[in-house]
Amino acid sequence: MDTQIFDQYASAIRAAASPGDPSLRMAAEGQIEIFYAPFEAVNPQAKLVLVGITPGRVQAANALAEARRQLAAGATSGEAMRKAKEVGAFSGPMRANLTAMLDHIGLDRWLGIGSCKELFDTKPHLLQTASALQFPVFVGGENYNGNPDPMRTPVLRRLVMEHFAKLGAQLTHAVFIPLGPVPTKVMEMLIKDDCFRKDQVLSGLPHPSGANAERIQYFLGRKDSSQLSVKTNPTLLDSARSRLLTQVSQLT
Repeated sequence: MDTQIFDQYASAIRAAASPGDPSLRMAAEGQIEIFYAPFEAVNPQAKLVLVGITPGRVQAANALAEARRQLAAGATSGEAMRKAKEVGAFSGPMRANLTAMLDHIGLDRWLGIGSCKELFDTKPHLLQTASALQFPVFVGGENYNGNPDPMRTPVLRRLVMEHFAKLGAQLTHAVFIPLGPVPTKVMEMLIKDDCFRKDQVLSGLPHPSGANAERIQYFLGRKDSSQLSVKTNPTLLDSARSRLLTQVSQLT
């Protein structure tokens, strides 16, 4: 495992630097700032790759805290990176939403496990978590939400190409699931650039954020279309669900 970047920021991690601390700043352009948090570990055994936009402040804080605990306990850089990513990635309330949707489309059966909840505890060897923007990005001090366009913004595009784009070649046997419109758009562009195969990517799963609760509840069949607000389009969600169910059923 390449620990070069981790080792560069190890002293700041040991000193309990938090997300947004100047000692962790990797790059900046205008109001955009990129900070280090240990999310670069790659699991070569992974069969499923979940792709978010970028680690948020909560996830970054959890990963940094775990890396600090691991280093204090005498772990190697590689061990600390791996454990920090397992703890920090998609941590918080979104995990329950995420695992429910993955089970709903049948990925638990494809992976041969009881539930996709196991990916985050007893079966982490099957999972690679990733972000289109691998390290935490803040705009004006706030979590990046997809604006500005990552592929049209030089500092963000470099981050995509230097880190995330390489996963397609590293995990050729894995299935990638982008979560939400921003990572989906990034992956569509990277497919055109031959960084990923089209058959590797299963698109359409709603983002697991709590802010997306209504779409998630409808996708899971827990809410009727008659109860939806005007902000939720049931036709699009029905189409996405049907497509994903078909694609998962065809996986070998």
